[in-house]
Amino acid sequence: MKRLETPRLILRDWTEDDAEDLYRYAADPEVGPAAGWKPHENVEESRKIAEMFIREGDVWALEEKASGRVIGSLGLHKDEKRPGVPGVKMVGYVLAKDSWEQGRMTEAVKEVMRYAFEEEGLRMLTVYHFPWNDRSRRVIEKCGFRKEGTLRESFVRFDGTLMDEVCYSLTAEEWQEGRKC
Repeated sequence: MKRLETPRLILRDWTEDDAEDLYRYAADPEVGPAAGWKPHENVEESRKIAEMFIREGDVWALEEKASGRVIGSLGLHKDEKRPGVPGVKMVGYVLAKDSWEQGRMTEAVKEVMRYAFEEEGLRMLTVYHFPWNDRSRRVIEKCGFRKEGTLRESFVRFDGTLMDEVCYSLTAEEWQEGRKC
């Protein structure tokens, strides 16, 4: 993945050395379930996830410039809800609890939006959150995504629970128009 930077973050490829930082936030019972996955049980589990990120190459590690720690991840994924639609990717993200409510994820998502539309030439970005996840909703709204609606029982969480997802999208044209404001 192309290395990207914001004032406070470096978005970079994952390395095996990032497993400890990943575990530090992924073990938190408030972090993973908000994204639909179970909290990590040990560093080895986090190491396997980091290896998957390295192999698949569609997720950035969010490194905090001030500390050098990885504090989250941000990915551009194939949107499984729009199969076969060209030029569309889904944004997915997670952030360490001690970095919540500081604007870091909004900062990172805005840079990935710029990259996706200007450098990858995508037509549309999508993003989803669970109805109760107000932190994620605020990031999505601050980034200018437009609400499409709620997909009822569209996600099976790690524990088998069927979850609703609130769906948003933004076209390249809408993003460009929003930059003029």
